[in-house]
Parts: sequence; structure tokens; C-alpha cells
Amino acid sequence: MGEFSGHLVGNGEMEETEEEPSLCVFMRYHCEEYLKIQSCTARPPDKMPSPITAGLHCLFLLVTACCQTSQDSNFSPFIPYIFDSTLGQDIFQSAMQRQKQNLLSFDLPPLEYTIDIEVSLMDSSFLEPIREYFRNLSLPVSTNISDVEITNINITTVCLSSGDNNSCCSCENGYAWPSAVCSGLVACPSVSLEPALPCGYMKEMPFYGPYCEPQTKDSCGMGEPIVMIMSVRLNISFQDDLGDPSSVLYNKYKADLEKAFNASYRCLPGFVSATVTGFRPGSVIVNYEVKAGAASFSQIANSNRIVPQFLDAYYQLDQATFTIEMTNHTNFTVIPVDIFQGDTVKLICEINSTSENVTWYFSNQTITTNSRYLIEAKASRSILTIKNTTIHDSGSYKCVFTKRKSLHTLVFKDTKPIEVSLLNISSNFNNIDVTCNNPEMQTNSPVLSCCIDRHLPSLTGDWKVNGTINISGVSSFSENCTEYKLNINESLCPPKDSGAVTTYTCELRTGHGARGSRDIRVTYLRRANVKISSAVNSVSEGHGFNLTCESDISNYDSISWKIQSGNNTKTVDCDTCINSSFSAMSVLTVKAATLAWNGTFICTFSQKNLESSANKTIQVFSLPLKQNIMINPIEAPIQCNKPEALQCCIRAHSMEDYNVTFMVEHKEVPFEKEVRGNLSCYTYNYMESDCSKENLTASCKFFNHIEQGVESEFIRLNLIDGNKVSCSDNLGSGIEGSTLIKPCYNLNDPYGFTQGRKTYTCSNKSWKLKADECLSVAINNVLTEAESLVRSPEPRANLPKYLEELKNTVRQEQTTRNISSADLGTVVVILDKISPIPANATETNIENFLCIVDMIVANSTTAVWETLTEKNISIRSSLLQSVEKFCLHLQPVNNTIPPVSASTLQLQGLVTKNNTDYNKNFVSTENLTVNVYIGETEIQTLTHNSVIVSVMYSSFGRILSLNEPESVNGLLITTTVQSNSSRQKFDVNMTFAKKNSSPKNRCVFWNFTLNELNGGWDGHGCTSTEEEDYVICTCNHLTSFSILMSGDQSPQSEIEDYITYIGLAISILSLVACIIIESLVWKYVTNNTTSYMRHVCMLNIATSLLIADIWFIVTAALNDQMSKDTCFVATFFIHLFYLCVFFWMLSLGLILFYRLVFILHNTSKTTQKVVSFCLGYGCPFLIAVITIAVTQPRNSYIRTGVCWLNWKDSKAVLAFIIPALIIVAMNLFITTVVIIKILRPTIGDRSNRQEKNSLFQIGKSVAILTPLLGLTWGFGLATVVKNNSRAFHILFSLLNALQGLFILVFATLWDKKIQEALLKRNSMSKWSSQQTKSSSLILVTPMLAMSYPFSRTFNNLCGKTGKYRVSSSEPSTSSTENTSKSYSLLN
Repeated sequence: MGEFSGHLVGNGEMEETEEEPSLCVFMRYHCEEYLKIQSCTARPPDKMPSPITAGLHCLFLLVTACCQTSQDSNFSPFIPYIFDSTLGQDIFQSAMQRQKQNLLSFDLPPLEYTIDIEVSLMDSSFLEPIREYFRNLSLPVSTNISDVEITNINITTVCLSSGDNNSCCSCENGYAWPSAVCSGLVACPSVSLEPALPCGYMKEMPFYGPYCEPQTKDSCGMGEPIVMIMSVRLNISFQDDLGDPSSVLYNKYKADLEKAFNASYRCLPGFVSATVTGFRPGSVIVNYEVKAGAASFSQIANSNRIVPQFLDAYYQLDQATFTIEMTNHTNFTVIPVDIFQGDTVKLICEINSTSENVTWYFSNQTITTNSRYLIEAKASRSILTIKNTTIHDSGSYKCVFTKRKSLHTLVFKDTKPIEVSLLNISSNFNNIDVTCNNPEMQTNSPVLSCCIDRHLPSLTGDWKVNGTINISGVSSFSENCTEYKLNINESLCPPKDSGAVTTYTCELRTGHGARGSRDIRVTYLRRANVKISSAVNSVSEGHGFNLTCESDISNYDSISWKIQSGNNTKTVDCDTCINSSFSAMSVLTVKAATLAWNGTFICTFSQKNLESSANKTIQVFSLPLKQNIMINPIEAPIQCNKPEALQCCIRAHSMEDYNVTFMVEHKEVPFEKEVRGNLSCYTYNYMESDCSKENLTASCKFFNHIEQGVESEFIRLNLIDGNKVSCSDNLGSGIEGSTLIKPCYNLNDPYGFTQGRKTYTCSNKSWKLKADECLSVAINNVLTEAESLVRSPEPRANLPKYLEELKNTVRQEQTTRNISSADLGTVVVILDKISPIPANATETNIENFLCIVDMIVANSTTAVWETLTEKNISIRSSLLQSVEKFCLHLQPVNNTIPPVSASTLQLQGLVTKNNTDYNKNFVSTENLTVNVYIGETEIQTLTHNSVIVSVMYSSFGRILSLNEPESVNGLLITTTVQSNSSRQKFDVNMTFAKKNSSPKNRCVFWNFTLNELNGGWDGHGCTSTEEEDYVICTCNHLTSFSILMSGDQSPQSEIEDYITYIGLAISILSLVACIIIESLVWKYVTNNTTSYMRHVCMLNIATSLLIADIWFIVTAALNDQMSKDTCFVATFFIHLFYLCVFFWMLSLGLILFYRLVFILHNTSKTTQKVVSFCLGYGCPFLIAVITIAVTQPRNSYIRTGVCWLNWKDSKAVLAFIIPALIIVAMNLFITTVVIIKILRPTIGDRSNRQEKNSLFQIGKSVAILTPLLGLTWGFGLATVVKNNSRAFHILFSLLNALQGLFILVFATLWDKKIQEALLKRNSMSKWSSQQTKSSSLILVTPMLAMSYPFSRTFNNLCGKTGKYRVSSSEPSTSSTENTSKSYSLLN
């Protein structure tokens, strides 16, 4: 079968005219020629008929059939033309004949030929009859030619003439243009072509094909349609309704435009539809989509050109504004495909035509050339280069090509997303530990590797080594990984560098600029050479030993100690036993060994996961502890030459057979051993023959088989006169008043004895039990266990079980009998022993501890505490300190401190975190409250995960205030902080509810250092603010706080306060006036030595007393608000200046005494001034400084709550009292001398007038000297006498508070010389005669400070025999200048 195409032009008048036909019809015929193949000898097979010959045969038969079949056909004119001009009948027939002659003797399959025939007609009306004819033709059609028939006849292409040698051709139904000519099809411009008609395309005539072919998937316009996004502008105003798809206007525009668009674009290859998608302002921009096959730009332009032909002129469509967006018509490539941060990326965009402009967009933002972006553009290609990409460069990139023509603008767009990834490098290790001196590690060295998650052909990499230990390796590369095999060398890892970290950095590069690295930290370790040593291999119970563990590795992480005994291994968790502060050394110190320490000690140095150990075995042998040796008696009187049984006993269950030595007065004596119950007792009957001795001692020593021993307590024996024995029974002998102390020994007790003692006193010929301090068996047992616990290797692990046992024991003791003071004190001692052991903060542990404290401070134990504090006042401080230590050593569980309550105690706590404060509220069973608040600012100064714990007590404050002048008026709160912070000050705020409505409360804390370390309330560092029923305390430190209520003040006490404050205020004003007056009259009254020294003393007394009074009144008023340091300074100055007052009073008294006694002796003014100032200021300063130096190191310079010298702790106030009383006594003596001098009789009898003058002079002298010499302070002695009258207190306060007033009145204003001097300053003329008289008096009696007549009388009363004549009308008596000088001091 073969195919060929031919053209047949049927035109009967072709010979007569040259006019082109008006219609060309292209037909395709299928002819089949059946040839019977026979044997042929004349022609070879290659001479078979050609396809052209066969086609001509079919054409001939077709025309013949057509002419025969159609009776009214006008085709007859064609036939001659066909035969003559085209076929050549003779040739055709001869050819057919030749074919028949050349047939072979075998059959071949029929051959099928397809023939294209062009038929040109002058009249287009023939087209439809031809179509009809062929539609009605019965096929196949036989021909006259043998074995040839026509199987199919179809019209494929119809062309209509359009002039200018062009025709408008269209395909019949079922046929389409070949894809090869699709892009060159140009629609016919005729507007008369109805839209329903097939689309015609311009063809030049003569048309030689190709013609329409049967429609297939590869035909023109038969591929997948594409959507062209287009727009055009209408030169009309935009209306808002065009933005509303539901409006009438919108739908009218849409319908009209879509009709025009569909008519215009329907001839595009593969056209489907044209749809308006919307309108936008800018006149009116019409957005529409055309769905068609792949059309060329010229085809689209031609369609755009004819749009106005189908659109009403109203729309004013602007043909120059057509814009066509072409998508997916570009070749968009990205290099590299895998993009990593740091790469340089190229985005290449290409189109298949030239372009005028190209623009790049990233996330709808225009990209311009800068330091990171580079744009290269050519006619049809553009390259965007992005340098050093980051993850922020990930996103959508768009290239837009723009090409403008006269009637439209072409826009090519393509978008490509890119993703920039981090070059994630994974390694087989992040951290790896390598033991350098491990043979296996040296043989199989570790391999380090780095990989990425994808394969990159251009990937390269290398390794870098950085560290103290520089161990290199061999690198290799495979696909997406690089490896580095280490070469481990022990010599490169010295012991000092064990634990050093070497960083191996692998760096990978993508080849496009991105690079990444990964660090692998290799910790090089070295197994340590550990040695353990001890001075002993065996030790006895109660004795100590040290184990020293040393390593050649100094920078270890931790050191642990373990004891292995048989199959049991226990960890040593005694923090106080292990000292690891040394470099590469740890020392385990056991102060008092128990059998629990027996075993093999394993010392382990840990560095990372590498452990290096050494061990040593220590044997612990049994030996009784000193406190477990019972001596009987402990202290006893014995008679001379009379035997007394002395015993030492231990519990008999010991496995060791001890060697025992009994010693009396350091001499070994024989003894007898016997077993009494559970005790092994060693007895010696001692008899002293030397009766001159008074006190003797005895003891016994126990030795085990390693020759280590322990000595018992001493038995103290007091020799007595046998003739004076008053008490004699089985306890022993003694005289009246003798003391006998016995152990707590009971043969019926299975434990034999307990700790404690019984004290007996011989009274009325019998021994009376004075004190029973024996512990109960249960308490004694828990005490023994506590001692074993704190000395054990695992105190922390065993503490919870012990707390449970101790709680149950105390509860049982309280239930069965009233707990004794000895037992209660022992429980406090136990708590003090175990409180430093770290305890896990579980509810059970905290509850057990609080319950124990709660039971021993319950109200029922008040009487016991009173008895106990009389014997040992520090016991209450010890208990409070035990609770604080327990809180300080609490170990949080899961970073929490659970709240726990007992009956009278509550505990709350917090593990600090960032941005938090500490705010805890407590409520007691009596509904008293306290709030503890620590601000966020303070919390932030602590280290992370610090622990704050508060404990509230509702009854313990009552015990702390026993024998204190003030009582607790609220709850007691303890707050502790576990932190590595070194802060000394820590602000805490507390709000206490008052128990009683007291007008005055103060905030205090329990200071453990006061009262010779017995503890006491202290208010320093705390300030208080009262608000109705609450007291707000702000303190700058942490410990145990509460509020104290001052005792009720009697009206007399309030009177004394008023007297003190008012009197001091008056005195201060008086002293200021005194100083001012002295300054005004100084030059008038200091014109001789004695008068000068008198006024110097008075001025310094007034100045010192003024300063002291000011300090005193300010300190008293601000006492509660003053800090401890300020109070310290205030106390020093009050002490100093009051001493200055007394010593200047002493100076004044000594000058008076000097003038009274040493009448004829004169001393220079300079000497007197030096002595006075040294005495007045030097001695007080020396005393004040020595007082500080002695008391301050013990923190006992000032007393609690008051800014004054301490009494309880250091007796520092004696540094004021003793000098003051001595000076008062001396001045009292001087005053007595003055009175005696006044009363000394003169020659002859006294007159009544003289007697009266003497009494007046004595009274005035006493009035002047008492305040000046400080005699009023003597009334202070009366105030310290028990059961004294309140009048003494009031009198003492009144006299001393008004001392400044007395000095002003009696020593200044009553002085005639000062009066005259003041008057002289005011009126010289009025007092001129008196000034003359005064001058005369000064010349005669310069020390006399009173009027002349009175001074003469005083001299007479003093009994002087010397006579001086003075200008006076009165008789003169004996007098001397010195006597007058002495008396002037009294004025």
C-alpha cells in the first residue's frame, strides 16, 4: 500500500478564460488496487506501478464514476480536460497493460493510496451540491479498471477568493490545519464572516498546501489550552458599580465585552473562550482572560485589531492599550539547585523573543542592583545574581519581560520560588571523651565525621585543631561526609592537662560560596595514678585517724570515698569529714571512729566518666567511749583510814577483753572484776591513811589488744574528819553540808546505767536528794544513737530513720511521764548535734523535726524550761540555732520546699527563680498572723536556685523571753537563706499581728552573741511602724524576729520620763545661757589665777554637760530608728562627755581643796591649765577608748534596745559608774572640808549674828558646790537598792536633769562679780563708785566673788588670825588672801 497526493482542477472553461476560479475544493480519495501477483519472468519486481500511476488510475475512475452517477451533473466538461491535459489516455492504458504483463505468480496484499485533489470552481454555489453528492455516495465505488475501487471521498479544505492573489481557506468539519503551519495562520480580515462560520485563514494563490488533515491530538489548536491574561483600556469614566460584580452595569459591560472578545479571538488556534474577570480604575481597565491554544503574537495582534468591529463605539476601546501577560513562556532556571546560606545564586530567565525591558521582583518588591544584587539583561535573557544569600532571601522571585508594539504590549512573566537553607552539618559526636593512656583507645582510635543531609557534587571540606592537647589525625572525604581519624598518642596527654578540651572544627564548602562548620569537643582524659595512705592500719573506737588520697591528676571533677565491708558498700557522705580543698589530694578525717568505719576505704577521683581509684583497709577495734564508762561515785566525801569502794563499769556485751588499770592519785592499784547485771564492774576499796590530804582523784583506764586506751572521768574524793560525820548509810558518809554525786545506776535496768547524775546533800544527818539529772532509758538510747549518727560514715542516709525514732521517743516520754529538765535539755543537745546534717526536704523529714521541737516547747513544758534556763540559760539559744541550722541545710526535692505544719510551728520555703519575690503568710492556732516579704530586687542578688526557708513559732517566743523585762507580743519568725552570695545585709519586711494592744512595741531579733554568747533580744538593724493591730518590721539582716511589748509603765515611771525630757530641755537652755554670760564677762572676772581657773572649769563643765545632754536627749528620742553603728557612736560620745563633766568637776574641786589646804603655796596658771585639761579631757577619752577596746571584740559594748553601755554581757557601764562615784566621793570630801573651814571657831565667842551668818554661808556653799561638783549623782546609789522608795528615783531624775539650771543660777547668776560685770557693761556712770569699791576689793581679796562685808564675815568665820586693813567702816577680822581666794571658788 502506498500514499501520494495530487491536485485535480476541474474547470470546463479553463481553456477559454484566464480568470481565477472563485472556489477551490480540496478532496481526499482513498483508492485500492487489488493486484493478483503472478509469476513474471520478463520484469523484475521493482517495475511494479508507481504510486503516481496508481493515483492517476484512481482519479480516472473517480471522475468516470462521478459522471456516470450524476445525471444532472455539469462535470462533463472536466473529463476531456482531465484526460487530455493530465492523464494521457494512451499512456495510462499502456501502463495498465504493462502492469498486467508483469504480474507475478503469487498474491500481494492490496495497496491503499490517499490522493489530494484540488478542484477549482468559478461558482461557489457548486460547493454545497458537491458536498451533498459525496455525502450520498455509496462507498466503496467500483471502477471500470480491474481490481481498483474508491473506499472514501471527503472534502478537507475550502478556499474562497479574496483578491490580490489571496484566498480565505477553512477546514471542513473533522479536519484541522497541520501543527506545522499553526503559527503562520492569519485570520481573514473580512467582517462579513459570521461568527458561526468556520474560521478562514489567508493563503496565497496558487495554494500548494499543506491542506487540512483529519483532526488529531497533534493538529493545530488541539493541545491543552492556555490562559492568556489580557487587559485593555476603555476611554470612559470609571463608575463605582463596575467594582460590584452583582451590579447591572458590571454585567452589561461584561456581556458586551465578552461577546466582542469571543467574536474577535474565536479564530485563534484552539480557542475556547474569552471571559471578563473585572474592571479597575484608570479610565476603565478591562481585565479579561482568553483561553486558547498556543497562538503567535501576530495572531493575537490580528484578533486585537478586529475587537472594535464587534463592540459598540460607546465603549471607546483604545486599541493601543492591549496588554497580554504570557506565563510559562519563559525558561526560568536557578543555579545552584540546592541553595545554602552564604551561596551566590544565579536566577536565569529566558524568552523565545526579544524584549525591551526586564524587571525582577522578590515578594512583589522590585529588585534593584546593589551590593548584594546584580542584574544582567540582554534582548531575550536576564540573569539575577544574589550574593551571600541568607535565609531571609527565601521566597518567590519573578522575572517580567515587556515588549511593546503598536497595538499591544506583551508581558512575559515567570515565577520561581527558592528556599535558602542553613548548611546543617551533623556530626557523629558533639562531645567525646578520649582516654589517652587506654591501650584499646590507642589501637582503635575514634573517627570524627561531619555530614550534610544531601549530596552536593561540589562539596569540599577540611579540619582544624585547636586546644592545649594537639592530637592530629587523617582526614578523608566521601559523598556528603568528611571524616577525621585521630592518632591517639599518650605522650601528648600529660597528667597536668587531663580534662583539657581540644576542639576539632570541620568546615564544609558548597562550591558556591556557602560554608559551614561544626565543632566537636574532644576531652582528653588520663587515667589517674591514685595513691592512698594512712599513718595507721588499725584504730580503736573513739580514736581518730586520717586517710590521705593523692592523684597525679589535679583538675578532677569530684572525689568520693566509700567503705567496703564484706558484701556491703557504703558511701561516706559526712561533709565535715572530707577535706578536698587541696590540689590533687583529699583527706578523710575521722575524729572519733566507730565500728561502722571498719573496712576497706576506696578513694575515687572522677573526671567525666573516668574513675581512678585506690583502696586501703582500716580495722576498727572495740573500745568503750569515755561517756560510756560509769564511775561510782562521781564525787564523794570519804573518811580517813576508812575504806571506800571505787568502781568503774562498762556494759558487759563487748566482744573485746580489755586490759584495765585502776589509778588513784596517779598510782596504779589492784582491783576486782565482777559482772553485775549487764555491767562489767572493776572495784577497788580505797582507804586513805594520810589525813592531811583534802582532795583526791581516781580513774580507770581500758586498753584493747592494740594498746589503745581510754580513761574514765575522774572520781573526786574529799577527805572529811571522821569525828564530824553526820550522814552515814549505804550511799556513803559525810558531814553536814557535804555533797555526794552518784551515777544513774540501776541493777534492774537492762541497760545498766544512763547518762546523768544524782546529787545528794548531807542535811540533818541524812542524805537529801538535791538534783536528779538522770536521763530516762529511752532518751539515753537516742542520745547514744545521735552520737553514733554524727560520727557515722552515712549520717545523711540514716538521718530520716533517726528523726522518726526520736519523734516517737519524745512523744512516748511525754505521754508516759512528765519530761524532766534533764531529758528536755538532752533533746535540745541531740537536735543541736543532728541539725547540721543535710536533710532532704521531704514532708516526712520536715514534719518529724518540727514535731520534736513542737513537743519540747509546748505550754506544758514551761515549768521545765524555767528550771532548765536557771541552770543553763544558753539552752534556749541552742534550740533556736538548731532550727536555723536545720533550715540552712535543707536540700530541696524537685526544686521545691513543701509547706509543713506542726501544732505550734509552721515551715514554708522557696527555691528562688528569676522575676519572683518571697511572700509567705503564717497563721497560728490563736489566729495570730505574720507575713514575711522579700522583694524581687533582693532575690535577684542571690545565686540561682538559692533556698529561702521561714519557720513560724507561736509558743517558743514565750520561752525566749523568760527572765526578760519585755515580753513577746506576737509570733516568732525565723528566716534563713541558703546561697553562695556573700551579701552581709539583706532587707526583709515582716508584718506581725499584735497579741495584746500595747502602746509601744519594738522589732527585735535574737542575737546569739549577746550575754556572753547566751543570746538575747536585739533591735539593731530593725525599724518598726505600728498600724493599729499590726507592727511592720523592716530589718537589714536575717535570723529570728519578733516584736516585744514594753512592760506596763506606772504613773511614776511616766513622771520620771517627763521630768527627764523637760529637765534636760531646761538644762540645755540654761547651759547655753551660762556659756553666753561667761563669754560676755570673761575679761572682767578672770583677772587673777584662781578666778581664771574657776571660770575655765565652769565653762568646760557647762560645755561638756551641754554636749552630753544633747546627745542624750537626741538618742533617747530616736532610739528605735537608729542603726547599730549610729547607736555605737552616740554611746561613745555620751560616755565621753559625761565623764568630761565629772573630771572637770574633779578639777574644780581639787583647785578649791588646793586653795583651802595649801594656803601659802602658789602654782603657775600654765601648770594648772595643763593639769586641768589633761584631767578634764585626757582621762575621759582614755577610759572611753579602753572600754571600746575591751568590749567591742565580744560585741558587748552597748546594750540591747538602748544606746548606752552594756551591763549584762560585759559590765561596760562600770567604766562610767566607777569613775563617777569616785569623783562624787572626792568632791563630797572637799565639800566637807569647806563646811568644816566655815564652822571653824574664831578667837572669842560668837555672836548670834555670826552664828546666823555661818549657817547662811554653809547653805550657800552647799547650794553652789552640789551642782558644780556633781554631788547630785550620789542619789543614784539609792536607786539601785532593792525595795527602794520611788521618791529616790524622782529626786535623782529631777536633780540631774536640772543640773544645768542649777549651774546657771548658783554658779553664774548668784555671783556678785558676774552681776557687777554685767551691770558695768550696761551703765558705766551709774556703777562707777561700786566699780571703785570692787577694784579695791579685788586688790585686797582678789578671789572673793561676793560683796566685801560678806567676805569679811566669811574670813572671820574661817578663823584666820592675820589682819588686813581695808577701807571699811566695819571692824576687820583676821583674814588672808589665800583664804579669800579659796572662797571665791564657791561663788
